[in-house]
Amino acid sequence: MSERCFVSDLIPQDELKEVISRTGAGVETIRFSVGMNLDDFEHQMECAKEELKAYGNPGLTLHGPFLDLNPMSFDRLIRQATMERFQQAYEAAIILGAEKITYHSGMVPSANFLEGWAERMIDFWNEFLDGKAGIRVCMENVLDQEPSALLKVAEEVTHPEFGLCLDIGHAHCYSPHSVLEWAEMLAGHIGHVHIHDNDGTRDSHNALGEGTIPLEQLLPVLKKQNPEVTWTVECREEKDILSSLDYLKKVL
Repeated sequence: MSERCFVSDLIPQDELKEVISRTGAGVETIRFSVGMNLDDFEHQMECAKEELKAYGNPGLTLHGPFLDLNPMSFDRLIRQATMERFQQAYEAAIILGAEKITYHSGMVPSANFLEGWAERMIDFWNEFLDGKAGIRVCMENVLDQEPSALLKVAEEVTHPEFGLCLDIGHAHCYSPHSVLEWAEMLAGHIGHVHIHDNDGTRDSHNALGEGTIPLEQLLPVLKKQNPEVTWTVECREEKDILSSLDYLKKVL
């Protein structure tokens, strides 16, 4: 397909291989998103290389680690652990030749206040990205309720390869703002999009068209306002991935 699409490796390897063969999509691996795999870095790296070879060495993006991490933490040791885990995943991305890596924002509305949040995130990302080059780094919304906070970070992080990953499913079910508002407010800063659907009540990762996200309005807007955008389908069944890729192709 003409759009630059990736598929999250949430499905069995044989099914993912079939999807790649049929569609030409790339892979977004979650292998380096958990600490136990990062602790087993060399072995996991060899496994990743073998898998990618079996898939025909498709295009690659990485999903960075997120469990128990918090880039804006006031606790020095938690911030340090987050920095270290993020760095390990970035190194994996470099070695494997990934073009992008996505990290969660870490915002938890019930635990984090917006006041001062963006400023601490800006400091973290400027420190993390200092001296780095070659991979687009995208910060993803998860439980985030306000696009304005992510916009401030995107505008003030100085590194040219920093941008945002808009997860449309997360925005649709976790934020009081419509996903169209998210797209409009973050226009020009979105380098990557995670696509899946839901009914607005929970993060169900349905196939595109099987929820209430206004996709026929949203997807062309995202493409127009962010011409270099890439897409990852985050569904948990092969049939949902294939139908979502077909849907994306038709709408764009």
